[in-house]
Amino acid sequence: MGGHATHIDPNKPLEYQSETGRLNILGFWIFLGAEIALFGTLFAAYFVLTGRIADGPPPEELFELKGVLIETFLLLTSSFTCGIAIHEMRRRSVPGLMIWFILTLLLGYGFVFFEIREFIAYVHEGASLQTSGYWTSFFTLLGTHGLHVTMGTFWMISILIQIAVRGLSPATAKKAFVVSLYWHFLDVVWIFIFTTVYLMGMVM
Repeated sequence: MGGHATHIDPNKPLEYQSETGRLNILGFWIFLGAEIALFGTLFAAYFVLTGRIADGPPPEELFELKGVLIETFLLLTSSFTCGIAIHEMRRRSVPGLMIWFILTLLLGYGFVFFEIREFIAYVHEGASLQTSGYWTSFFTLLGTHGLHVTMGTFWMISILIQIAVRGLSPATAKKAFVVSLYWHFLDVVWIFIFTTVYLMGMVM
């Protein structure tokens, strides 16, 4: 009972071995519902303000497909490596889990690096939070997503430290699985950003 599993069922994923783990995972799905509402609001504000660039540069003049594709490749590849990490966890392979999570982190930091560089380039071209309603909504949406990615990397690092210290258990497996759900969610949000912000912005 509670969060302590007295028997490990080999036919059940480690993160679902305890009632506490199952309830925590369910609770995190509910949390993701709130995150969907948050990003839905930010997307709605972006669509309302699309085209309202005032005296600022239009997005089609600043958006570069090459840079956006690099960011997309890095983040989507990180989703793949994150999935392999969970697969290794299900195999009870701590080295495999940690190696693939570390690769996920490196790809995530690569994404954040290119996004920050992109933002700096836009500011130099005259597009900032204060430029217009459009650019305010753009930086708010993408900045919120980038902040979530950064927070996700710190969260993943803390879980790797816990696994290194405590080993793989139903408690640490649950945490690793939950952070993987969070990471995949951010990748899905990015797909919407890529298609509705960048691709549509390039043809405005």
